[in-house]
Amino acid sequence: MLKITVLSRPGRSVVLMDSITKLTVEDEGQAVVSASHGGVSSGEFALQRPGAVVFFNDAGRGKEEAGIAALAMLDAKHIPAGAISHTSARIGDAQDHWDSGIISAVNESARVLGFAPDQPVSMALTEWAETGCVRG
Repeated sequence: MLKITVLSRPGRSVVLMDSITKLTVEDEGQAVVSASHGGVSSGEFALQRPGAVVFFNDAGRGKEEAGIAALAMLDAKHIPAGAISHTSARIGDAQDHWDSGIISAVNESARVLGFAPDQPVSMALTEWAETGCVRG
């Protein structure tokens, strides 16, 4: 199961993990690209070890947006979060999310930083790591 740091800048790193259940205390405050669905259970894991920014797979969004429910949960704690389109990256494959993932949804906390739908997640997070925001 993949868990690697793909980008590291002073104060900002990007960690890829195939499952959000692999979060550890070392991941707190880092950007996390998880290949897990963005449902409630994933949101609960993410809240245990809050990242600076957290991305999930949108899992096709599901009934009543269940596949991205974590975004609102994290937004309630002012944690920027987003989802990557299931049509652009395989669920469970964080490397594929980094290589080809396209953002499909973001919460308000992420929107304030400049994250937006239709951005490649790797480009957006690289810019965030360099500058602290995304200019689009």
